[in-house]
Amino acid sequence: MRAFVAVTEERYFSEAAARLGVTQQAVSKRIAKLESDLGLRLLSRTRTGAEPTEDGRTFLPHARALIGIADQAREVLRGRRRALRVDVLDTRLAPVDLIRAFHRRNEGVDVEIVTSDGLRSVRGALDRGSVDAAFCRVSGPLEELDAVPAFLEPARLLVSRRHPLAGRAAVRMAELSGSVVWMPGNVPGSEWTEFYHLLGAAFGVEIDTSGPDFGWDHFVTDVGAGRGVSLVGETMRLPWHPDTVQVPLVEPVPTYPSSLLFHRRNRHPALAALVAFVAGNRPVFDPRRQWLPEADRAAFSRR
Repeated sequence: MRAFVAVTEERYFSEAAARLGVTQQAVSKRIAKLESDLGLRLLSRTRTGAEPTEDGRTFLPHARALIGIADQAREVLRGRRRALRVDVLDTRLAPVDLIRAFHRRNEGVDVEIVTSDGLRSVRGALDRGSVDAAFCRVSGPLEELDAVPAFLEPARLLVSRRHPLAGRAAVRMAELSGSVVWMPGNVPGSEWTEFYHLLGAAFGVEIDTSGPDFGWDHFVTDVGAGRGVSLVGETMRLPWHPDTVQVPLVEPVPTYPSSLLFHRRNRHPALAALVAFVAGNRPVFDPRRQWLPEADRAAFSRR
């Protein structure tokens, strides 16, 4: 329609092409496509240039109106600086530190943090465009999504100060064989529940998911009171409690994998910069000292 309007106003295809910044052949093809779509002839060529046909004269004001509406819509979107929406499981977790580091390097980028229940809901959010990227443990086929390895979070044992392991500098994974680890936040169907199920199977640890889950403050208080031992991330910002201790796990170090997930068709202007930043800081799995489920190793082993 822009080509059609330009030709009617400039009278010559060459002049319309110069106005639109395209070739004369491109203008001709666009006019032909428009006429084909409408099933009508809109222009006729004369010695003094192109003239609109009767159908062309009837269509011309509507074409101008449609172009005006399109231009207004585009300007509205150009003027609307929507923040880059990034989904995380919890703002206490390690990926938030990665987002903060990205923002410090790119202060002109507005970032909005949203939280969800992980991969179960974030796939739909990425498809709809309600979020631009998400940090989660990726499992299953990606289809129209892409993922960049982002973080490997070492796990620690959280115990009461009265627990026999509380005074240890580190605990070997073999020492946990036959023990019970209490994780009330492990909900059925989540990617983190699958991770800890695989970890338990690999090291002979029973994962107790009995609840209810009343949140981090009550969780830490219950561990401090001797309710059970649990696993937490090394960099998690847990509520401080005087009766709890975190003990590193070694030989091997269990690591929870997080990737940056995004839709291939997402065109947010800041998304490419976030993807490049995460890719430039990607962790590499060390099988000599770390543990990952078999399904996660390939993505985190490549440089």
